[in-house]
Amino acid sequence: MNALTPIQQINPLRGFSQPLAIVDLETTGGRALVDRITEIGVILVDEHGVREWSSLVNPQLRIPPFITQLTGISNDTVADAPLFADLAGTLHDLLKGRLFIAHNARFDYGFLKAEFERIGLRFQVRSLCSVRLSRALNPTQQRHNLDAVMSQYRIHADKRHRALDDARVVYEFLSKAEIHHGANAVAQAVSLLSKRPSLPAYLDESLADELPEGPGVYFFHGEADLLYVGKAKNIRARVLSHFSADLKSTKEARLSQQVRRITWEATAGELGALLLEARYVKTLQPLHNRQLRRQANLVSLTLKANNEGLLMPQAVSGHELRSGTRLYGLFNSRAATVKPLRQLALEHGLCDYAMGLERMAKRPCPSRQLKRCQGLCDGNESINSHNQRLLDVLEEHALKAWPFQGMVALEERNHKTNERAYYLVDNWCWLGTAHSLEALNALAQAPMPPVLDKDSYRLLLKAILGPSPLTVHQPNGHGS
Repeated sequence: MNALTPIQQINPLRGFSQPLAIVDLETTGGRALVDRITEIGVILVDEHGVREWSSLVNPQLRIPPFITQLTGISNDTVADAPLFADLAGTLHDLLKGRLFIAHNARFDYGFLKAEFERIGLRFQVRSLCSVRLSRALNPTQQRHNLDAVMSQYRIHADKRHRALDDARVVYEFLSKAEIHHGANAVAQAVSLLSKRPSLPAYLDESLADELPEGPGVYFFHGEADLLYVGKAKNIRARVLSHFSADLKSTKEARLSQQVRRITWEATAGELGALLLEARYVKTLQPLHNRQLRRQANLVSLTLKANNEGLLMPQAVSGHELRSGTRLYGLFNSRAATVKPLRQLALEHGLCDYAMGLERMAKRPCPSRQLKRCQGLCDGNESINSHNQRLLDVLEEHALKAWPFQGMVALEERNHKTNERAYYLVDNWCWLGTAHSLEALNALAQAPMPPVLDKDSYRLLLKAILGPSPLTVHQPNGHGS
């Protein structure tokens, strides 16, 4: 059905002050930038009455079997259907100037926006999520998916998971909501949900609907530069908070004036967001980030015995780490280790030669000549004694020992979406992220180079040894 068809109106929908487009889509999957639309259903509500429009769409992709099982739409079903580009002009005109309503509006709006952008059309309308409206009208109800709404309002659908039938369910929900709650109550709820935070003029006003409400990192882009990277438990709330504060904070005001585009990367949980934030700030060097920009490519100290068994401090960077290595302190560079080692030697009578502060020579070290060294270099102190004092001195600077044999994966799970992420870690270095055990095993064969990092060390320490440790997995063929 590609023509508008009038339908009998159940209720005049007095709680809405502008024309409506109630929309539902069927798709090949859940990712707007990758998957495609297979069916569109639209119900228009305005002063002319209520009309329907729908069409199958050839997605130019194979439809997965589980989608066919859910919707009944197969590859054969859409083989002769029009492409989205063939429908775009008509659909764009139908939706223009209307309040876009869908159950989980971000999903449907995001897919349509992506499809329009592929053919060079700008799509921007105000939207309302009927899930949020149901939640506002029925705050004591636990569930607000379409099946729950149908049960609560006694709504019947001939074919669930078909676009026009599901759009009809949303329309009937709006109609019955006005009967059950009153048109004024619906209007007030719609007004509250439609209020948007103040966004900078250069940003698309639909941004508030597109931002995800889960964890991840977000990026503020300027005309040519990356301005800021942040992390959030709720990306939408955190991003919008920047602009609600732009009159109170000089930093937020500066960001608000400079930002031209916002992107984001969702994660399964907070640890993933924190790890990404720490790495992106160091590697991308955003203009407005300061706190995390230091500490990149850090080195630590370990002790290595020479041929005589004398333990000597040695600086090691991430790519030199080995599992089980005992580490002492984190420093910005190898040169930065010299001053603290010299201070320890001075305070505890340690030998300049053994500490690597001077080149070995036959004469006593400079500190011994000044009567600061206790005499390892001239035979007045044994190697065992010096080793023990050095171990005692360094112990208070020791990093926590890596508690595993080799690399492991930490599993983080989003309990709302059931999404899982596996963070591959070895000796406190984050080596990459996988989103399935199969991908994890492949990653373990070719992990990212280890980078020793103060922020990642602190985060991983809490994730492994904290009060609520994450589940640990051994990648296939790794660990004991």
